[in-house]
Amino acid sequence: MKVKGFLKDVGGASRITKARISAIDNASPVPVKVDPIHEVAYALHPGRIELVVTDIRPANSTCKTVRLQAADGRRLPLFRAGQYIVLDFQIGDSLVSRPYSISSAPLCTVGEDSFVEVTVRSGDGKLFVSDYVWNELKVGDHLSGIVGCGDFFYEPLRDAYHVVALAGGVGITPFASMAAEVAAGRLDIDLTIIYGAQRHDDIILWKELAPLEGEHVHFVHVISGEDPDWQGERGFITAELIKKYSHEDTTYFVCGPQPMYLHLYKEFDKLDLPARRVRFEVFGPVKDISQYEGYPQEAKGKTFALTVVRGIHEDVIPVRADESLAVALERAGIRIETGCRSGECGFCRSKVLSGHVYVSPVSDGRRAADKDFGYVHACAAYPLSDVKLKVPIL
Repeated sequence: MKVKGFLKDVGGASRITKARISAIDNASPVPVKVDPIHEVAYALHPGRIELVVTDIRPANSTCKTVRLQAADGRRLPLFRAGQYIVLDFQIGDSLVSRPYSISSAPLCTVGEDSFVEVTVRSGDGKLFVSDYVWNELKVGDHLSGIVGCGDFFYEPLRDAYHVVALAGGVGITPFASMAAEVAAGRLDIDLTIIYGAQRHDDIILWKELAPLEGEHVHFVHVISGEDPDWQGERGFITAELIKKYSHEDTTYFVCGPQPMYLHLYKEFDKLDLPARRVRFEVFGPVKDISQYEGYPQEAKGKTFALTVVRGIHEDVIPVRADESLAVALERAGIRIETGCRSGECGFCRSKVLSGHVYVSPVSDGRRAADKDFGYVHACAAYPLSDVKLKVPIL
């Protein structure tokens, strides 16, 4: 940009205004019916789209991989390797949303056979949606979803070239997406995936990932249980093991179950790394909110009344002290938009009109102003009394 001088530069706005007026005066009287900028934006970020299940196959003995394509056959929107999809399920009277890391690579959305895949573990009769996916979801079923959410992806302006990904359980899924992009030459990083499992046959997506190993994709499996034939690393993922497979400048990505996070927080403290070099994926709702510091133990086991305000309409539903407000709303069949279910994205932002709630200290992604004015993310807020909650009308 050329500097013309102080007065000419600060007067630039008036020149632009005159140019715009001239362009409008000389424009064609025929209206423009197509906005190319809008078309590009919609193609990249269409919001919620209709999807159809086109394939379901085992990923190991406890997990299934579900392939989803656009119901109208169009190309799915682009996403970054490591991001997740939010899927909506109608299960009985409940309409619920769940986030799933995308296990397929972004390159799979390119071309006519555009698809995304998610890999879901069985709920063993304990997890509402996972059990539905495992036992009832079938090819041909229709869902709706939002593709490409979250910021758990590689960013060259922030992250180092050498990346060590630490995974446990279905936490391998975002790294499967990254590994496929690296192997295809579409992501310029050196990726080492350290995956913890009890036995080698517990490793998820083994058959899909093994062919990707090469010059820039490396796998280290760490077995913690009894597995007499295993010849690789044993035990747990420790600071010593992390250091063994690291370079001088490395970025660490972590995705797995909550107990793994609690373990790795301590191990990373031993390595004395800059905070910008360690990235933890959000892990969903906490399993036992009463274990966190500051939670009033006298609330345990109680059930409260939740008054739900939508415009001028009010409903009163029960809510247990050990469940988030979002879960209570879903169980009652009241639509609440959720994304990450970890207090981060803000999809379920609602206002507490009266009553008291406890906000998970590890899932409090609210802005300072929201805290001051009584807003909560319903997926990370737990009742401590009867609560009156104003939610968005959907």
